[in-house]
Amino acid sequence: MFGFLSRKKAKKAEPVICARPDHCISRKNIDPDALKVLYRLSGLGYTAYLVGGGVRDLLLGRQPKDFDVGTDAQPDEVKRAFRNCFLIGRRFRLAHVRFGQKIIETATFRQNSQTVGEIIEHAAEGPIEDNTFGTPETDAYRRDFTVNGLFYNIKDFSVIDYVGGLKDLKKRLIRSIGDPMIRFREDPVRMMRAIKFSARLDFTIERKTDKAIRSLHSCILTAAMPRLCEELFRLFSYGASEKAFRMLWEYGLMGDLLPDLAKFIDSDGGEKSATWKYLAVLDRYERAMHERGVEVANGLRAAVLYAAMAKSRPGRSREVMGTMFNSIKMPRATYFLATLLLDSVRRLTQMPQRTHRRFAHNRDFADALDFNRIMARAEGRDEKTLDAWDALSRKMCNEQGDNHDRKQRN
Repeated sequence: MFGFLSRKKAKKAEPVICARPDHCISRKNIDPDALKVLYRLSGLGYTAYLVGGGVRDLLLGRQPKDFDVGTDAQPDEVKRAFRNCFLIGRRFRLAHVRFGQKIIETATFRQNSQTVGEIIEHAAEGPIEDNTFGTPETDAYRRDFTVNGLFYNIKDFSVIDYVGGLKDLKKRLIRSIGDPMIRFREDPVRMMRAIKFSARLDFTIERKTDKAIRSLHSCILTAAMPRLCEELFRLFSYGASEKAFRMLWEYGLMGDLLPDLAKFIDSDGGEKSATWKYLAVLDRYERAMHERGVEVANGLRAAVLYAAMAKSRPGRSREVMGTMFNSIKMPRATYFLATLLLDSVRRLTQMPQRTHRRFAHNRDFADALDFNRIMARAEGRDEKTLDAWDALSRKMCNEQGDNHDRKQRN
């Protein structure tokens, strides 16, 4: 199956075709703008597939966050097909078809610059985007995990599988496409992505893939820091951060990326560390915010991640958050918000006084209140004091609204 990773000439793979009656994907669950792109390209005679994570999530009965399109139309041809299309990228151009604030990313099928049959070993900072146009088959094999290598064909509504993704979906496995020892050296960030998908989907990481992560985890430090920071915060996005960061710690990746936090967790009981309690409550908060369409601030996420460590070092919030800032070079705005939230604990555990009105009017007060509720629930404390702060904030907002109305009347 993985002939493109050997030096012998690969035989053409015959994909598994799952016909419409045999899978659960319905066009009703596909973004209507993504359907417009698929139908338009197909109507012009091009091959057009829904690709990647969107297909995976639809097969699992989940609502995808993004709907990406793969096609044999080249970028300039996609641009001619859509007036609302913009091309991005230098080495490999991507088409962004815009519908208001929404973007349907449309990429031409690719293959790696090495010919099929050559071993792939790119620079560790990420896969070099000097790829050439390819076919659906080569495009599937260059993806990271089998469950992300599935295609949905808009012409006959079938699912196309070159890489064994359908079997692994049934087995609930995260499996590398190709030899994971090679693929993780090629792009070490894939190890973090394996953890992200395992935690988010509640899948098991397949044995060889698991073994490769344990063997190569220290290679993560050769990846570009902005990519590591971005991928680290993505571990929070799906309300499964407790499991994701547990896995990060168990595989050794936390020791590489956030060594001070890993040392604290080791000293704080390891599997029984208070860190996991705070993350478990954060996960419930994340899911509730997601249902409301609200994005949780990364500063709040970082503060919760380091809450137990900060509690063990009272009055040293800047120092504690500085360890994360120095390790992954997170944005300064994220660092400052996280520090403010950790510092807010001392104030919000006391009943509000008139002199506290200024803090209740702070633009970050809502995040501070939510952070302290997460802390209180993880620790089993009552929230009467926080309710009082919330009432003060609401009262001030109402007073401000009344004052604004009076000015308008005058």
